[in-house]
Amino acid sequence: MSTIREYAGSNDYFDDSYASKYKNYSNAFLEGLSVSSDNSSAFNLSDYAMIKNGTYGKLMKAYYAKEKAEQASLGGDSKPMLSLMAGNAGSMAKSAQALMQDSLWEKKTIKEKDEKTGEETEKEDYDWKAITKALNSFIDDYNATVERAGESNNKNVLRNAAWMTKNTSMSERLLNKVGISVGSGNKLELDEDKLKEADISTLKTLFTGHNSYADKMMSKGNTIAMAAANAGGTYTSSGTYSSALSRLVSGKIDTKE
Repeated sequence: MSTIREYAGSNDYFDDSYASKYKNYSNAFLEGLSVSSDNSSAFNLSDYAMIKNGTYGKLMKAYYAKEKAEQASLGGDSKPMLSLMAGNAGSMAKSAQALMQDSLWEKKTIKEKDEKTGEETEKEDYDWKAITKALNSFIDDYNATVERAGESNNKNVLRNAAWMTKNTSMSERLLNKVGISVGSGNKLELDEDKLKEADISTLKTLFTGHNSYADKMMSKGNTIAMAAANAGGTYTSSGTYSSALSRLVSGKIDTKE
């Protein structure tokens, strides 16, 4: 939570409206010091000392603290938080989509090297390294989305995140068979040893095809990303994401429950 609040206080995340307010507030303050905004007038040494000793900086911090307090009193999420939420959910959608690629679940020629003799052999098998990497990527993104949604006050984000965790709970029996368990805080955990012993047909049932677990997570990730982006102003009036967010969100948007 503290990390998110720190992000929310970072000037790097302020949008144009904040920049405009900063300029207006700054101009008003400088006018009180008999300084014009175009720097064409001089001010006395006592005024300079106020700026140098940090009084001006404290004033601006107080101003932004007031802005954040007003935002919190309205029960909404800050734009930086919503942007992070959209990014996490968009990443989850993409990692779920990657699990649906047919090539991931096809047997390949795998080369193995004997550590003692240095001899290389080839065999036909599934690329368990690639499968494990893809699953870990999805799980990391899923957990980040769950954690961020748990800090949200946006009803659309919360509603869709609740649907997501409920669907995971409904798929828990199958997930357990391939080494994926639901831990504390509704977060996923992967047992890589159990994964390698899993039946490939169960993995394909979970992660390939229409209406599979991965398909539902991809769709819901896009829906959460859209809800957060829309609330945070990064979903444009023409119905597209801002360029930064569009790189994270895949093209398929699920609007059904």
